[in-house]
Amino acid sequence: MSMKWPTGFLPPSEPKEDRRFRAGRKAPFAVRSALAVLLALPLLLAGCSLLPDEPEEEYLEDIALPQISKKPEYEVTTQTLETTVTGSGRLLSTQETTLYFTLDNRRIKRLYVMPGDWVEAGQPVAELDVDDLRNQLRMQRLAFQKEELAMKELLRRRDEMDPVEFETQRIQFEEKRQALVDLEEQIAQAVLTAPFAGTVVSLSVQEGGQVKAYDPVAVIANARELIAAVSLSSSDVNKVAPGMEVRLNINNVGERMGVVKALPTSQQNSGGWPWGQPQQPDRLDQYLLVEVKDLPDTAQRGTPLTATVILNRKENAVVIPLAALRTIGTRTYVQVVEPDGTKREVDVRVGQQTSTVAEILEGLVPGQKVVGR
Repeated sequence: MSMKWPTGFLPPSEPKEDRRFRAGRKAPFAVRSALAVLLALPLLLAGCSLLPDEPEEEYLEDIALPQISKKPEYEVTTQTLETTVTGSGRLLSTQETTLYFTLDNRRIKRLYVMPGDWVEAGQPVAELDVDDLRNQLRMQRLAFQKEELAMKELLRRRDEMDPVEFETQRIQFEEKRQALVDLEEQIAQAVLTAPFAGTVVSLSVQEGGQVKAYDPVAVIANARELIAAVSLSSSDVNKVAPGMEVRLNINNVGERMGVVKALPTSQQNSGGWPWGQPQQPDRLDQYLLVEVKDLPDTAQRGTPLTATVILNRKENAVVIPLAALRTIGTRTYVQVVEPDGTKREVDVRVGQQTSTVAEILEGLVPGQKVVGR
């Protein structure tokens, strides 16, 4: 079925020339529009670059959950365990003496030696000024001669005298003779002599200086016979016995082993002497004496040293760190790690302890692992 439109409604037809002319007019317009778009495109792109940058997406790491801290684990081992006490000291001579005067408040008249000198037994070392005593001795000797003459006369008249009176005069005579002997002994004490052959290792006075009774004057020692003299606290001395091993570290010599020979029998002078009391000389019995063999020539009297006295030593002792030892009341135990990772409590018996480890007498064997606190 076809439909026909009324001709009155159809647009009037154009000639072909007019249509070509109108198409030619549209072509330059399209070209101009395309050119305008191409020119505007860089401006649009530049405008986009002026816009603020978009924020980058923040990368959130995976949040790690807190881990429960793992307690340290220690292996049960064996080692040589030693209980020790330490002290310090110096090398002294086994044949050594400090010389001093027994006369008080006297001046040194003469010194016969210098430090380092070798002296023989009986050789003079120092002499005090006792000229006043010598003058007094001369006067008393003269007076005593008169007393002797009077005593001889008294003896001739003994049978004629009263026995009590005779005895009284005889005693008075003996007192004067004894006073003369005492004065002679005092003068003899003014000369200090060496008791044995040795070296003068120190000299504490000078000529003209005043010296009190028992003040040290000189020290004479046999430097060929040396012994280690060690100072220990009174509490440590009570733990030591003769025959114990001692590890010595001697300056300029090195480490040497020794044996305790003797314990101190008198107190050491630790801080001066009481007021009004004479200073006493240094003596070997004030120290713990340690016998050391095969000392080299570099070891000299007075060389400083440190000493470690071995009170107790045990080979192959089973030990654990003190940090693994636990106590509750009277119970002592550890936590043992089993091969499957589980833990169990084991009671132990503890032996000697040091500052770092404890000896386990019962309850553990080497190779096991224990948990620290």
